[in-house]
Amino acid sequence: METRDVLERVKKGTLSIEEAEQFFRKSPYEELGYAKLDTHREIRQGFPEVVFCQGKADDHLVHIFHKLYEEHGEVMGTRASAAQYELIRQILPQVTYDAVSRILKIEKQEKSHIGKVAVCTAGTADILVAEEAAQTIEFFGSKAERIYDVGVSGVHRLLAKLDTIQSANCIVAVAGMEGALASVIGGLVDKPVIAVPTSVGYGANFHGLSALLTMINSCANGISVVNIDNGYGAGYIATQINRLGVHSKNE
Repeated sequence: METRDVLERVKKGTLSIEEAEQFFRKSPYEELGYAKLDTHREIRQGFPEVVFCQGKADDHLVHIFHKLYEEHGEVMGTRASAAQYELIRQILPQVTYDAVSRILKIEKQEKSHIGKVAVCTAGTADILVAEEAAQTIEFFGSKAERIYDVGVSGVHRLLAKLDTIQSANCIVAVAGMEGALASVIGGLVDKPVIAVPTSVGYGANFHGLSALLTMINSCANGISVVNIDNGYGAGYIATQINRLGVHSKNE
């Protein structure tokens, strides 16, 4: 149950004041011994806790995923493997897995998607990271407009999609190699650009370091940069910006 749900139910008389009081007395986290689930994160930040699956022990992952689903009625995990999906599916058969983004999730069916975030990639090899961003954006209730394979080696492809990009509240620019896409987009829009360097490239790419340095040193205005391959981080920030844009238009 969410805070607003509790208050609405008290107002309607379907929940007693004592029951509501018990809800608000709950600890802001749930102690599991090996982990402390941040059950109040949605109250503080607007989004529930997401599970980083990579490296977690099987038993820990299953317990955490199940607990968060019980708490929020939906749950998302990033950097999951196919083996972890099969593990979760044994106890939560409704879970879905996307092998491209490596996202595990159980999502509320009635969810609406507001505003628009343009998620752009330089090449098709960057789609793995871009999909992590796009699916994060969608899980948190915003619309993701995918514009893939519009890198600077054929800039006419980007320009053909410029109207769509410019109409978004925020742009996520995902690129490996030299990472120039973010700078080009940054010079063409009046919205924030979140640059995501990827580890795509040959030896001197240094597993994404060359793209990261290009993006950090961009002379285009309005560009922020997340860590290498961090699609989730970009998607989270983009969702926050998109929400602000939607609220601003509705005032």
